[in-house]
Amino acid sequence: MFSNLGQAFFRAQQASGFEDYFRCYPVSMMPGSSSREVANFGGKIFLPPSTLHKLTMLHISYPMLFELTNQETGRSTHSGVLEFLAEEGRCYLPQWMMSTLGIQTGGLLKIKNCDLPLGSFVKIEPQSVDFLEISDPKAVLENVLRNFTTLTVDDIFEVSYNNKVFGIKVLEVKPESSSHGICVIETDLETDFAPPVGYVEPDYKKEKKQSQINPTATNPGLVGQGSMAKKINYSDLLKQEPNATNFQGSGVKLSGKTVKKEEVVSPDTSGLSLEGQPAPLILPDNQLFFGYPLKPYKGDNETDDKNTNQNPLFAGQGQTLRKSKKRKDKSTQSTSTKDKTRSPDAIIIDSD
Repeated sequence: MFSNLGQAFFRAQQASGFEDYFRCYPVSMMPGSSSREVANFGGKIFLPPSTLHKLTMLHISYPMLFELTNQETGRSTHSGVLEFLAEEGRCYLPQWMMSTLGIQTGGLLKIKNCDLPLGSFVKIEPQSVDFLEISDPKAVLENVLRNFTTLTVDDIFEVSYNNKVFGIKVLEVKPESSSHGICVIETDLETDFAPPVGYVEPDYKKEKKQSQINPTATNPGLVGQGSMAKKINYSDLLKQEPNATNFQGSGVKLSGKTVKKEEVVSPDTSGLSLEGQPAPLILPDNQLFFGYPLKPYKGDNETDDKNTNQNPLFAGQGQTLRKSKKRKDKSTQSTSTKDKTRSPDAIIIDSD
């Protein structure tokens, strides 16, 4: 009899599920929150240890999903649980979740367990145009969703990237349900991005018409009104005399001879036109243009070396101040006979 009553009580308790009220606070007010700063940009909450004991008694299926409701404003959202480390009667939420629920610090929050379908699609909307500065937003979002268990329509969660905080709003989720939420654990989630708030798409048709009317507006390389050649009056500079200079005199060498002036051939600019596009370089077939031929520079050192070889400056012979009677060649060496002793012509041996 008692066993039947116990089973009936357990079934009634399991059917009702978990439901309790807590005083909510932001994660930044949690003791030792410096190590849990990442939780402020996630979708999980902190609950007391007694909650874990109640959930194990009810045999709640994993992952543990909860519905958070602010009864004063009627707003609700969904979340998972990160750890059971909060003080009794308290729960700690990310700051964006408290803003979504419209609840103040220390407000009363209703928390109950729930079941959500596995998500297959989500459409999000960045709340700032600065989100376009991210080079790979999908990779950033995949990394952020690792800290989330659920996503609910109309939630605006926060993403921290490159020392900036971006707000992202959930516009649509699939599959649709009465709870307007999905579970994002162990599922293939397709993500779609809506244009950020405040983004104005440029009118490409209008820009195309303007470029056709004024080609130089989009291509400054074309010669026309407003180009650099017009601004500096390049055509007038070419018409000036090339020999005009501030020094009209002629040079004189130290020997008194005048320096001959080199004649400068002025280019013919009569047929030169600066209007229109630059003339194309037309080459015959099977021929490539790699620039003008290279003429090696001949410096003054090369010419001096040739002159020194042809006309040497020192061609005489050396002489000494003290004249010797007989000049001996250094290459030949003569040996003196003073120190040498002559050998006798005959050697006499005394037999006595």
